[in-house]
Parts: sequence; structure tokens; C-alpha cells
Amino acid sequence: MTAGPETPGNGGPRVSEPRIIEQRGLYFDELEEDVVYAHRPGRTVTETDNVLFTTLTMNTQALHLDAAWSATQPFGQRLMNSMFTLSTMVGQSVTQLTQGTIIAQLGLTDVSFPHPLYHGDTLYTETVVTGKRASSSRPGQGVVTMKHTGRNQDGTVVALATRACLMWTRTAHLEAQQRTINT
Repeated sequence: MTAGPETPGNGGPRVSEPRIIEQRGLYFDELEEDVVYAHRPGRTVTETDNVLFTTLTMNTQALHLDAAWSATQPFGQRLMNSMFTLSTMVGQSVTQLTQGTIIAQLGLTDVSFPHPLYHGDTLYTETVVTGKRASSSRPGQGVVTMKHTGRNQDGTVVALATRACLMWTRTAHLEAQQRTINT
């Protein structure tokens, strides 16, 4: 807080409110195509993550739950649930790209897992905006296509996904928020 000129009547300095900076993603008009957005920190995945996610989603696949059986399989150990890997990869991008600026996720395509992720690996995600177009039916909004790449601590690609999102433009979002406040 900063002190200002004296306020009549109380004899003390006037105190102004601090400036507030809210963490958010980027608006449609701020996103740049063909730029690599590196999402940090990474996320070290654990056995607990795998067991909880796998059982919460009713996926009884032994490759995620049965260490003895998995040891007899081609990778020789349990694998992280690929849906956990996908969810974490997308989740790592939220703070930097879509927090508070997305209207809807429209879909995921071209999802692949070229290498397993194991307990104790660290997942790092990068996103490249591969396309942007203003919505023809929703003024002040646009469709953004992003390619997410997840890599382990060695740089090996463990997951890929293309994601389409409906995003606000900055002006339209601020106008919509103002309308909400005024009603």
C-alpha cells in the first residue's frame, strides 16, 4: 500500500489499494502460432498417482496395478495409465495458455503414446499453437488448435495430442464480464 496526500477529516495519509495482477492464460489474440510454449515445472509421476487414477476411473488393467504380472510383460514393469499421462499433459498447459480465457474444449485428436511413462519419471510438456481462426458464429471468440508434446526427463516423447479450444478475445471477454457486473 502506498501513502498519498492527507485525506480531509482524518488527518492521516490516504492509503490506496494495491494493484492486483490475476494469473490467467492467454487470450485468442495473444496466442502466437508456431511458438513453443514450455510449461514448467515438470511433474514427477508416482505409483500413488497411477493406482489412484486407475482405480478412480475403474480401469482394472493389470499393466497399471499388478507389479508381478507386469514384470513378465515386454516393458518389465507397470506403466503409467496413458489417460493420466494425457490429462497431466493437457493440465500442465492450462496455467500458461487457457486459465480463465477458454470457453470450451472442443476436442482431442491424434493422441498417441510413442513411449511408456513409468513411476518416477518426470513429465514435461510443450505446446505449439498450430492454427487460429476467428469464429464465424460467435463474435469475440476464436478456435485455437494446439499440439501438445509430453517428454520424460530424458527428452523422450511419451505423449502427443492435438487439441482444439474455443477461446475468448480479450475485448469480448472484458465486455462480457462488464455486462455480468452491470446486471
